[in-house]
Amino acid sequence: MPEFEIHTWDKLSPFSNIAKMIDFMTIAMKIIMIAIVLISILNVMMMSVYERVREIGTMSAIGTSPGKIMSLFLAEGLLLGLISTIIGNIIGLSGIGVLNIYKIRFAFGRQDNLLLAPSVNLTELLWVSGIVLFISVFASLQPAYKASRMEPVDALGHV
Repeated sequence: MPEFEIHTWDKLSPFSNIAKMIDFMTIAMKIIMIAIVLISILNVMMMSVYERVREIGTMSAIGTSPGKIMSLFLAEGLLLGLISTIIGNIIGLSGIGVLNIYKIRFAFGRQDNLLLAPSVNLTELLWVSGIVLFISVFASLQPAYKASRMEPVDALGHV
């Protein structure tokens, strides 16, 4: 019979499963948010193409190459994602700052007077921002492709 035994935190802590569930829920929330970004930007870009059919036809008629038209819409999607990412980061960091200023205290289980002190990992913030920018350009691909393939005659006749 050994005098000492080594056990992992997972085996000893009853909260190990709860911690794993919280990690899973965090990842699921990130995926849901990225899906919302994808659908939102795709919707905005599709409406942008449909509202500008005559302008796209005019650009095509005066000799603008399909690649240039596609790059214009991809740039618009990138700018939409960039501005949204910057504003979202500012709002999120401001909210965390406000929570840290007011020092909210709460009770959990048998512990009283716990301090809510949220923080953000800078590398995770940069990764998520990069993913959002990539998704915004990716969501702009289909509308940009559709805009670049419009025939000038059909587009100019659009009402």
